[in-house]
Amino acid sequence: MKSILESTPDIVDVQWVRGANATSDAPDLVIEIPHGATRTADYEAVRALLSSPLPDGLVDFFHVNTDAGAPELGEAAAQLFVAAQPTRSVAILRCRIPRTFIDCNRRIDASPAEFKEGKVTPGLMPWIVTAEDRDLLRGRYEQYVAATRKAFAALTPAGAILLLHTYAPRTVNVEVDADIVTNIRRAYLPDVVPTWPLRPAIDIIATDMEGKDHAPPAVVGKLRALLAPAGIEVANGTTYPLHPSTLAFDHVQRRPGKALCIEVRRDLLADPFEPFAQMTIGADKVARIARPLADALAAWF
Repeated sequence: MKSILESTPDIVDVQWVRGANATSDAPDLVIEIPHGATRTADYEAVRALLSSPLPDGLVDFFHVNTDAGAPELGEAAAQLFVAAQPTRSVAILRCRIPRTFIDCNRRIDASPAEFKEGKVTPGLMPWIVTAEDRDLLRGRYEQYVAATRKAFAALTPAGAILLLHTYAPRTVNVEVDADIVTNIRRAYLPDVVPTWPLRPAIDIIATDMEGKDHAPPAVVGKLRALLAPAGIEVANGTTYPLHPSTLAFDHVQRRPGKALCIEVRRDLLADPFEPFAQMTIGADKVARIARPLADALAAWF
């Protein structure tokens, strides 16, 4: 079958998961993973191209701030989804650009005040100071954003989008500045880290700054019902809002009721959770979330 979406090295991996009876070359579901650069090699490959004086040990911030487990969860959920609905196709888009340098889920030119209001890290990180580095990273960012727009435009008329993220277990209040490595290491000291607020197991990022909830009720309701017996909490907007400084806001606005942005707590997937290392993702842990997630996504169709 002809592919209308293809990978671009160092920018985006496109993985198709098609049901046994799928006939269309258009996806019914797109799973976007904008923080999918989760391996140390992803960080090192881009770091080697940059001339900006980066903070020493910045790789520590990379590991604690990238969405470990999201690619594995996305693939597992897609496989289960098409197994139950064999006429469907899923396209998974995994960004390979580390958000440690530029965040492909941000409006790059939003102001620092907007990012703070949205409780999110900046688009272009403050340690990227040379014009050459900015041009390189912005060029890659534009390529990735163009790929997502192409994928969303290719969706079948009834198609839907899952914007999939993972986050660290606790909300750590640290400024993203030149001292990020020192401060993040201090925040994760054994006697300090338990003092930070524990995040929900899963948070639906769907409520905007005006208090409007954009979550698809059938999907979220089913996900909550399926996870409740396992004692897995599904919150709605507890951690941060669906903010206009993020590109997720645009996706949800453009496809009302057919786009869902979720955060899954990383320690529910990592085996174990290690803030400053490339994490091993546990297959059994992934399966525990992937099955209910796949069944809930079926409520769209």
